[in-house]
Amino acid sequence: MELTIVIPAYNEEAVIEETLRDIEKKLTLPHQVIVVNDHSRDNTSSIVERLSREFPYIRLVQNTGVRGISQTLLTGWRAATTPVVVTMMADLCDDPMTIPAMLEKIEAGFDVCCGSRYMPGGCKHGGPAFQSWFSRLVGWSLHRFIGLPTCDASNAFKMYRRNVLTEMTIEEAGFASSLEIIVKAFLKNHKISEVPTTWRARTKGRSSFKVFKVARNYLRWYMWALLFRNHRF
Repeated sequence: MELTIVIPAYNEEAVIEETLRDIEKKLTLPHQVIVVNDHSRDNTSSIVERLSREFPYIRLVQNTGVRGISQTLLTGWRAATTPVVVTMMADLCDDPMTIPAMLEKIEAGFDVCCGSRYMPGGCKHGGPAFQSWFSRLVGWSLHRFIGLPTCDASNAFKMYRRNVLTEMTIEEAGFASSLEIIVKAFLKNHKISEVPTTWRARTKGRSSFKVFKVARNYLRWYMWALLFRNHRF
């Protein structure tokens, strides 16, 4: 089954080349890569354009809408033409070697497969302590209390059948869209699975993830999941 990796990128000149080369080194199954430039003010676009000449399956797309992770991902998903898409971050935090196991789940009939840092076999290295504690608590409690079939609902590293995304209205503008999508997919009865993955905190560039600001938005979808857990749409 063909797949496209969608990577949002905002001012990632320090790491985007290493990320793309890491994918091409580790991922042997057929794939395409769409890097969506989110109004970067550095050399991110020119670096990706240069690499696209070396690797023809890498494509640069510009987010011409409002800046932000959600709109950037939507731009990439709409530009993809394969039946399966996987979201990866630009900062080397996600492990490309997890992708074949995710694809096996999709080919087995699941609609969404989550890369899970908190299931047996998964792990998380580095990052702010509060962020780790918060994401672990959100994932565990949603798994325990509403039966969400993943221990790591907030992780953006997920693989989807593309129709799951194109048929869904996404309201959240920021990183909390990852939680919004998985909750809505669950309430729409899409089949969800997870595989273990290793996550590593970035060592280059600057993260645009503001943990305390994002936590408030996560709580919105967390409460929404609890309130509507017995409903299916």
